[in-house]
Amino acid sequence: MTELNFLLQTTISDRLITTTTTRTTSPPSFSSSHSSSSSSRIISFTKRRRKHQPLVVSIRMEDQYYYSRPKDKVVVILGATGAGKSKLSVDLATRFPSEIINSDKIQVYEGLEITTNQITLQERRGVPHHLLGYLNPEHGELTAADFRSAASNAVEDITSRQKLPIIAGGSNSFVHALLSQRFDPKIDPFSSGSGLISSDLRYQCCFIWVDVSETVLYEYLLKRVDEMMDSGMFEELSGFYDPVKSGLEPRFGIRKAIGVPEFDGYFKEYPPAGTIKWDALRKAAYDKAVDDIKRNTWTLAKRQIKKIEMLKDAGWKIQRVDATASFKEVMKMSTSSEKKTKKWREVWEEQVLEPSVKIVKRLLVED
Repeated sequence: MTELNFLLQTTISDRLITTTTTRTTSPPSFSSSHSSSSSSRIISFTKRRRKHQPLVVSIRMEDQYYYSRPKDKVVVILGATGAGKSKLSVDLATRFPSEIINSDKIQVYEGLEITTNQITLQERRGVPHHLLGYLNPEHGELTAADFRSAASNAVEDITSRQKLPIIAGGSNSFVHALLSQRFDPKIDPFSSGSGLISSDLRYQCCFIWVDVSETVLYEYLLKRVDEMMDSGMFEELSGFYDPVKSGLEPRFGIRKAIGVPEFDGYFKEYPPAGTIKWDALRKAAYDKAVDDIKRNTWTLAKRQIKKIEMLKDAGWKIQRVDATASFKEVMKMSTSSEKKTKKWREVWEEQVLEPSVKIVKRLLVED
């Protein structure tokens, strides 16, 4: 595959512009902070936002449609932030004819690729990704109901080409919205226990939970934040900062991304302009913002793990794959020596990838 073909393939897939595929439902729009309608329709997410129009297909009609047709097979990769969901999804997609649907509610937006930790073009290894970095953050917020409609269209598109959809991302509310047969956008299924979580699913799923022990994951996430800052996260946030919008509440869309609110206070005190002169007070403010990012990242990880456990308790047949040993190898890699990298890959393939391949194979042979 030439570089040009690779870039074209990824761009078209990422923006979910598939003009050759017939769909049974229209692409959804997304709700703005100035609009309460979540059942809406737009022609293209990449074009200027248009006036909302109500969907003509009711939830009841949608349920009847999915009950009356054979269920499509879908792989769903769950896990806390930083646990390796994106890597595993690409690894599996190189073993099976697959395409990946992003289910991270922050990574659906354009921009802040470092801050939101989006998988890079190189890391995608030519595998098409849907609903990733394709929405203009100024157009509003993608709700769970919007995601359900958009991701359903992506599943239908992928399966129509005899490929396997792989859902990967950390937003378990989005995953539940997509998979649940009976979905009510007014109800938070995680708000008061698993009694509200539906175990009646629209697809034939296999669930892979990439799990890492808490102590190892905690240390890794601290290291990852430092690496993100070294990779240009501070400069990215500096360019994104808007003194007017930073003070708006409630936050919506990409402005909820961990890193944005934490550094808004810093940039309010030290506006991003000209050459930075680091004095003790400025350095202390910077260190506080980074520490807040680390703390909030860990809080997010624990919340995600709790929701996965709730899904499991509600009857979702989630199969856990332990990635702890591979992450211990990562933590040993102070430098990316060839020997240490080889060891990490060997452990990952043996303890994470191969068990996951077996899980997917069992799904594919099921009637």
